[in-house]
Amino acid sequence: MKETKQVPASPEARAALAEMLAAFEGFKAANDQRLAAIESKSADVLLEEKVSRIDAALNAAQDRLDRVLADSRRPALAGEAPAARVDERKAAFDRYVKTGETGGLLEAKGLSEGTATAGGYVAPPELERQILRRLAATSPMREICQVRTIGGGTFRKPVSPTGLAAAWVAETAARPETTAPTLDVIDFPAGELYASPAATQALLDDAYVSIDEWLAEEVQDAFAAQETAAFVAGDGVNKPKGLLAYTAAPDASYTWGQLGYVATGVAGNWPASNPTDKLIDLIYSAKAQYRQNGRFMLNRRTVSAVRKFKDAQGNYIWNAALQPGQSASLLGFPVTEIEAMPDVAANSFAVAFGDFEKGYLIVDRAGVRVLRDPYSAKPHVLFYTTKRVGGGVQNFDAVKLLKFSVS
Repeated sequence: MKETKQVPASPEARAALAEMLAAFEGFKAANDQRLAAIESKSADVLLEEKVSRIDAALNAAQDRLDRVLADSRRPALAGEAPAARVDERKAAFDRYVKTGETGGLLEAKGLSEGTATAGGYVAPPELERQILRRLAATSPMREICQVRTIGGGTFRKPVSPTGLAAAWVAETAARPETTAPTLDVIDFPAGELYASPAATQALLDDAYVSIDEWLAEEVQDAFAAQETAAFVAGDGVNKPKGLLAYTAAPDASYTWGQLGYVATGVAGNWPASNPTDKLIDLIYSAKAQYRQNGRFMLNRRTVSAVRKFKDAQGNYIWNAALQPGQSASLLGFPVTEIEAMPDVAANSFAVAFGDFEKGYLIVDRAGVRVLRDPYSAKPHVLFYTTKRVGGGVQNFDAVKLLKFSVS
């Protein structure tokens, strides 16, 4: 496993954090006024609008902080190839991208797969790592889930839904055979994800253009958006199977292969009183070994709702991050915001909680392939870039869902 070096918080990151914390303090003050007005039955429309404006400003400040931190989460990896080898491969790939020239050079450097007419060319390992680093910084699921690189098209993982049975016995009592553990296999096929960024030949001819940087920048947003949506709700057909695509059942009766859920008791909404109790129920529906590294997963609109909740002592259950790179916390557990999570609606699973590193597995097929196409969109040159990605739940006990329904 390659080691990464942590990048210290930049002045810009600290400034963004200070702006976000100040906005959160203003939000709490305005929301306290709003709650007091509601309790005194003198609700003020202007006050409601003020809270909404501050909430939007808080979201904007959080967005800025996320962008700054994403830029800083691109560490250099230890254990890179020797500089001469890297330069040699990079020069070969740059020549192919800029001019289409191969001349047997790419094959000699181990950068081809099959033939040029059949499969195109595999990008240098340095570019592949650069794309994956950028994806890790922009795809929240990659930050919190287990990621494994595979050499084939499908990863097969054996799991034991039920463990080996054991029993107490007296010194001279019989030792009957105990129940053997069951063994199951979960398949994680890798679907193909592609992007086709375009550039003019004049741009490619400019000596100052870094092909690696340009290509990685072009594909990162497209890949990250598609990946995250699939990791959350993908149907598993030519793409990863998303967390919410699995069958869900009440936590008291779910079985292996299903995700357990806790119902809010209200169709499409939070309970009118003590909504925090439902979040506490969700936390403690997970076993202790999964609560230790547990976190919440929800989208920005749901965050705006829970940010207003208080506990029985009148304290806000939401706490902003105090250091750059840290996550905000909800009831003491970190929060990951993922826009692909559904909104609060009837029968929606808008909140998830658990140990996602143990619960969800992302598989990357080794290799990023680039095919240069100067013909389909003249005068532009297209770069058909593909990578293969899969994913699915690997431990159905590790993640729980909150369902906005009566039962």
